Amino acid sequence: MMVQTIKEIKNILSVLTEIHSPVFDQFLHDERTGVQKLIVQRKKQLQAIQDEKTRLDQMLVFERMCYQNGVDFVAGVDEVGRGPLAGPVVAAAVILPKNCEIIGLNDSKKVPKQKHVALYQEIKKKALAIGIGRVEHTVIDEINIYEATKVAMLQALEHLSIVPQHVLIDAMVLEMPIAQTKIIHGDAKSCSIAAASIVAKVTRDELMRAYDEKYPGYDFAQNAGYGTAKHLSALTELGISPIHRLSYEPIKSMRHN
Repeated sequence: MMVQTIKEIKNILSVLTEIHSPVFDQFLHDERTGVQKLIVQRKKQLQAIQDEKTRLDQMLVFERMCYQNGVDFVAGVDEVGRGPLAGPVVAAAVILPKNCEIIGLNDSKKVPKQKHVALYQEIKKKALAIGIGRVEHTVIDEINIYEATKVAMLQALEHLSIVPQHVLIDAMVLEMPIAQTKIIHGDAKSCSIAAASIVAKVTRDELMRAYDEKYPGYDFAQNAGYGTAKHLSALTELGISPIHRLSYEPIKSMRHN
């Protein structure tokens, strides 16, 4: 019997989809270290895939409750930009197909920044509808960030091409006729809200990169308006920009000094 090369065995293992596949057993007694390493490596990969599927399945609990009640279109809503010293607050609403699973989807704060755009593209490809809401810094100063966030969320819902039958919202309650569920830490518990979190984050980051070109020196492309050391230093050196939130500290105090 001809002995298979390690490369051939690697190709065989690479197509396996079950961690308990009997194919693994065929190579268990192969004394080559390279073969045993391949078995361990592939089993780890399959376990990681299974763990991710389990995690995503748990993130569909709220959506499936809606589906069981005859709801076809569930929108997840989330916002980005409550804390920054500059720029708008941006909200997104996303309606995903039933039982939609997107590998790696999670609260945008838990996803490495370099993976945001790839996830955003995947969401855009799969989503039935996406809506964006944006409330500028001037309005935030007028009505406060909490109220501005609600306005942005309602805008995002209004901009959906499909009217949702139920809305899942991250830690907020909106005044609207559509049925809603408020979920604390919803961006980590619901695929729909997590998708909205990623869309809002990527959209706002793009806006802040554009502002960085318009108002250089504050490092908006890197800090997205948050109060980093470089940003605070620039505020001292350059003063307040036209997109800074005047009701936020330390800008509020700077204006009165």
